[in-house]
Amino acid sequence: MSRTINDAPLTTREARRRLEIGVHWRSVDADIHVGYRKSKRGGVWLVRWRNGQGYRQATIGTADDAITTGTLDYRSAVKAALFHVMAARTEAKAAADGPPLTVRSAIESYIETRDARERRRTGRNIRSDASRRLEKFVLGRPARGKRAAADASALAEIPLHKVTEDDLRSWRSSLPSHFKPAGIQRLVSDLKAALNSCAERHFSRLPGGLLSTIKRGLRMAGHEHDDDDEVAVARENQILSDEQVTSLIAAALEIDQEQGWDGDLYRLLLVMAATGARFSQVARLRVMDVQTGARRIMMPPSRKGRGGKASLISVPVGRDVLDALAPVLLGREKSAHLFERWRYKQQPGTIRWEKSSRGPWQTPSEIVRPWGEIRVKAGLPDVIPYALRHSSIVRGIRANLPTRLVAAIHDTSIAMIERHYARYIADGLDTLAARAVIPLAA
Repeated sequence: MSRTINDAPLTTREARRRLEIGVHWRSVDADIHVGYRKSKRGGVWLVRWRNGQGYRQATIGTADDAITTGTLDYRSAVKAALFHVMAARTEAKAAADGPPLTVRSAIESYIETRDARERRRTGRNIRSDASRRLEKFVLGRPARGKRAAADASALAEIPLHKVTEDDLRSWRSSLPSHFKPAGIQRLVSDLKAALNSCAERHFSRLPGGLLSTIKRGLRMAGHEHDDDDEVAVARENQILSDEQVTSLIAAALEIDQEQGWDGDLYRLLLVMAATGARFSQVARLRVMDVQTGARRIMMPPSRKGRGGKASLISVPVGRDVLDALAPVLLGREKSAHLFERWRYKQQPGTIRWEKSSRGPWQTPSEIVRPWGEIRVKAGLPDVIPYALRHSSIVRGIRANLPTRLVAAIHDTSIAMIERHYARYIADGLDTLAARAVIPLAA
């Protein structure tokens, strides 16, 4: 084929009408040409592009010689031609780079990383929550015991270089309608993290716009206001008064004594309430992190988000909290975990369990059962442990602390504080503004 072509007049129906029957070409760029194959009853659009030493060719649609549904004018044909060539080149590159990367392979690699991280944190051979969620709603899983089987989603087998925004939106819309917004967001965040991780790790093998496709395809389009409203109501129901928090901690002490926790459960929940920290942060505290003289706890940052974080976060606490912690501070190695609990072992040949050894708290599930009894005893049957964090944040806002300080103490962002606790910020600002009001009328 010649290196140069004479561009045929293809841009209008009238110009194409004058052409002879046959194939006519027009350059789009140096390597891509749009063609028009004219026959006695109209014509079709073609595209050809350079492929190594030769060219490849494909049909892309029907010309609008007679305007009907689905026909393409010249501009639409050029657009379709460029899209087809880009897809073909992406497919060829993916094939040349080896076995294609799929949504399934991206998720499996992500799950392996998350599970390994959980094993390092806990010292046990356990699986992450992300692996359970992604298997149930994307990868599929067989039935096991009382656990029902889950079918794989169609999304799982799509090659990453072919994933579109519509594929991701279709998967999201297929999720069960009874899902709470927070549950949907956790699942979507897991999938987004898995795909983004693979896209960044194999950026040379995948389309440059894949990260944008993932972001737009998994965006909560059309649901932002509904979801935010539901989350706001949930948070409102979980913001406790000081008296309610006190009653929960008192109930925790009673349950601790009744069930033989030796103060481990009480001290853990007391510090969660006093600092507003997450369970994962409190569980990682060391003896050296409690600074009795300065009346503060140096809280480790969460593992949420990316980028570097401050090594420790200074959180002031009261003398009552420090007195409660005294038994686990005296005579212990400074590098030891501050909070530990008893592990139990079943006696051989019996149904009895006995205390075996002590070790650090590992997962939030360890407080689920006692928390159910604590909230009933406190007369708050619907409250969740995270309410201690919500209440601590609102307590700081109501004390008119700067939003930046409240965010720093609770290891979160100002944007998150303003998004979820805006009404309390407004109340605090109104209180401050009211102090500047003076009588002016005669």
